[in-house]
Amino acid sequence: MARPKKRNANRVKSDELSGIIFEGKGMHYLVQASDGEFYNCRTLRSTVSENPDATLAVVGDSVTLKSTLAPDEENYGEGVITKVFERRMKLARKRNRKTNRSGEAEHVMASNIEQIVIVSSVAMPPIRLGLIDRYLAFAESEGLNALIVVNKMDLEHSEELAGDVEIYRLLGYKSLLVSSVTGMGMDELRRELGQKISVFTGHSGVGKSALINALTGEDLRIGDVSQKSLKGAHTTSNAVMLSIPGKTRDDVGYVIDTPGIREFALAGIDPLDLRHFFIEFQNFAPDCGFSSCTHTLEPNCAVRDAYQNGKIFPTRYESYLTIYATLEEYDDGY
Repeated sequence: MARPKKRNANRVKSDELSGIIFEGKGMHYLVQASDGEFYNCRTLRSTVSENPDATLAVVGDSVTLKSTLAPDEENYGEGVITKVFERRMKLARKRNRKTNRSGEAEHVMASNIEQIVIVSSVAMPPIRLGLIDRYLAFAESEGLNALIVVNKMDLEHSEELAGDVEIYRLLGYKSLLVSSVTGMGMDELRRELGQKISVFTGHSGVGKSALINALTGEDLRIGDVSQKSLKGAHTTSNAVMLSIPGKTRDDVGYVIDTPGIREFALAGIDPLDLRHFFIEFQNFAPDCGFSSCTHTLEPNCAVRDAYQNGKIFPTRYESYLTIYATLEEYDDGY
């Protein structure tokens, strides 16, 4: 798409507007303002942040901006971000103390998310319960609603799939079986996305982009959005927020599609806190012999006894042990 022509008209008074960041590349941001218009914005050294020691501005942030050029029928407006408000929730990881030169204590990828959509597939690649469990623990740690979506139901799949999905339904997690090809389950998925900001997660190849394309009605990729909106920003787009149309204007939902989320999930969690984020453990943990029991090697562990007696799903407990070990390794290196 050609670059918009340089304009000297439509200069406006620098009125301050509130808005939400939809896309970020380097120091350039696409912001939808309270007037409904989009503005290509940049940050300044004077930009005020209510989030000290963290990434200045990211997708999902609530901001104020000053318009420097009004939008017209063919072009977005232009402006500068003057303030970034405190984040209610953030997708972030701690900076490595040994290698960090940015001055940031943590690197934030997206903020103010209300729901995490964990996308898996029945085949190519097959469903991975361990990865689902990792994302669920992350959702619990952040107080996020979690939605499990199993895509590619149009493909041949194993008989074990129903049992795998039932594990999560019995634990109280909403789980949908969908196909972006046939449309199976897509209406229900759209309803679950309405009136909230969600982030899509999942292993490469599970069809996240195909689902988003089906939901938005456009053949859209992160690169396409970046090329259209943030002219002159020549760095890779970290994340982008897209609107999901609903039956009415009030039903519109928003989805943040972001690369690299896997390495962020759980990265900042203390290994000792992980036990709180496997919700079924809470039924047995009060009976452990030690209040600080990690449910790994301690004697008189009621959670481990429950697992051995078939009261906790084996795949869930095994996922817990794997994640716990991973967090211990991560914690040692940071």
